[in-house]
Amino acid sequence: MSASLLDTRVPAVLVRTDRNPFHHGTLGAVRSLGRAGVDVHLVADVAGSPVRRSRFVRQLHPPPLPGAAPADIARALLRVAAQVARPAVLIPLDDASAVAVAGARAELAPAYLLPQQPGALAERVADKAELAAVCATVGIPHPLTLIPDSATEAAAAAWRLGLPTVAKWSRPWLLPTNSDLRSTVVVRSARQARELFLRTEEAGSRLLLQAFLPPGPDLDWFCHGYADRTGTVRGGGPGRKLHAWPRGAGLTAVGHWTPNAPVRALAELLVGELGYRGIFDLDFRRCATTGAYHLLDFNPRPGAQFRLFTDTAGLDVVRAQHLDLTHRPLPEGAHRPGRAFVVENYAPLSALRPAPAGRELAWHAPDDLVPGWTMWALWARHAARRLPTRLRRMCVRPERSERAERTERTERTERVEQAGAQARVVRQATGSLPPEIDNSLTDDEKANSC
Repeated sequence: MSASLLDTRVPAVLVRTDRNPFHHGTLGAVRSLGRAGVDVHLVADVAGSPVRRSRFVRQLHPPPLPGAAPADIARALLRVAAQVARPAVLIPLDDASAVAVAGARAELAPAYLLPQQPGALAERVADKAELAAVCATVGIPHPLTLIPDSATEAAAAAWRLGLPTVAKWSRPWLLPTNSDLRSTVVVRSARQARELFLRTEEAGSRLLLQAFLPPGPDLDWFCHGYADRTGTVRGGGPGRKLHAWPRGAGLTAVGHWTPNAPVRALAELLVGELGYRGIFDLDFRRCATTGAYHLLDFNPRPGAQFRLFTDTAGLDVVRAQHLDLTHRPLPEGAHRPGRAFVVENYAPLSALRPAPAGRELAWHAPDDLVPGWTMWALWARHAARRLPTRLRRMCVRPERSERAERTERTERTERVEQAGAQARVVRQATGSLPPEIDNSLTDDEKANSC
């Protein structure tokens, strides 16, 4: 894309409160706008991250403290705006900042250019519990979701859904820093579900349990896009997740731009019905039994692999937002199906294989070499620190397996007592239940879940 297409008089401010040093999406956004001639200001903790070494960062600004309230994030952004001293396009790069920016839009708007987002919509779609209700309203398939009100209900819900099941914290951006709690966990026993519920206060949001849709080849998909001022979706597309980290339930380590009409139609339906404006990243999993694509996550921000969807005109979702908010026309480029995106530290062999349709690497770039070299040095130290923990886990695995078997036998005797505990069923979109779960529900539960 020619730099002249973007209004280079308008800087961009990128904000991220997540302290993950290996967040490659941040580097992708810095490079995308910096290459187009835009001054990029980064509000993030990148002290131990390769991102700070990018030549496309115009200026680094101190971020809000970890766990900062939305009001504190807004105040920090207003301080940055005073230093920038001219209106800038503001792009949140994680859920916490996206929710904070949307909630403080009226306060931030004089200093920043922002999409016209309806009310608290960003917070609503980012909340995993609220998303199930959103899907039901719009008619988008979503895994059966139960919200327990007690530890006993959590255990009973795990039995009802069938093990394994998926446990999620509804607002993962509230999880405390350095906690061993993860935003999503595959639960393999009712006792594990009960123990997770007991940590609700520590997690800061509700625990929900969802029906487990097994991963498999061609089942995991994502869709990125930018909904402009008219609601038209631009600058993205559907992609297929070939490899994830962690395997089966993590971020995209290898993805391909793959045409998929049903996924794109679901994304446009959801965005249109909600009146959503701005950048979005949707995660889908296709049910191998019914063939339905279930929406798993709605991220109101760029996904880390957004640079996969760079068309022949150089347009991606980050550039689309800058162009749209500065009232510049968005170029009409062609899609590039088959294009690959590879995160080298998670899939090093894939980074070396031929890519006939083109490939984007998360860290390495010919015009910005230092972050890629820095990443490998930091990653080696990171892996060395974690190696002793992994070795300890491998050594105790047989003992833990025997203990798990004893626990399972004990839980079978508890199941009758727990059967009476009923978690709330979040209303689901029609046709979203796989037969093995649908057949296990009572008539009353089906009425509330279909």
